[in-house]
Amino acid sequence: MDIDRQEAETATPRDERIIAQKVHVIACGAIAREILAIARINSLDHIDLHCLPAIYHSYPQKIAPSLEEAIAGARSRGFEKIFIGYADCGTGGDIDKICEREGVERLSGPHCYSFFSGNEAFAAREDDVTSFFLTDFLARQFESFVIVPLGLDRHPELKEMYFGNYRKVVYLSQEEDPALQEKAKAAAAYLGLDYEYRFTGYGDLARELLAV
Repeated sequence: MDIDRQEAETATPRDERIIAQKVHVIACGAIAREILAIARINSLDHIDLHCLPAIYHSYPQKIAPSLEEAIAGARSRGFEKIFIGYADCGTGGDIDKICEREGVERLSGPHCYSFFSGNEAFAAREDDVTSFFLTDFLARQFESFVIVPLGLDRHPELKEMYFGNYRKVVYLSQEEDPALQEKAKAAAAYLGLDYEYRFTGYGDLARELLAV
């Protein structure tokens, strides 16, 4: 018997009521810190957070199949309300197909850079076509989530191939942290790009979590 099924079968009526009142948020691990901060600040005790591996940020083809599995697991444990803590995130509409099929909602927007900025504000900008974006998470994990997945640690000559059409690194910061700003500046220098800092806070992520 698998663990999820075992937990479901041994749950007491009180446990089942608690689960039914929760909102099970299945989210990208790259925004876990922000979701937990928003929940803490706003006393969102009804949110039950489950995160998929953050590295899927670099491998979007893995997101949809993992979401389907996670939704099935949540249903088996008795969660009635599920919210997807992903935007489209490079899945080409696959998350929307899952949401329609499962009757669940997801974060609005094409990706985290947009909902952190505010989707309307992000869409209105015309100067970001040649920008490479960092968030707090990516500033912290630049080597693990940019350099290594792209093979730049082994083949630094590929930088021009990947980033030759970019003009600047835009750091969209959720918390004003001087140490992270220095990391983001170093990332821009490594890529040979100009640097721009924008403090966004939690943007539309906070608004949407407050509404679930």
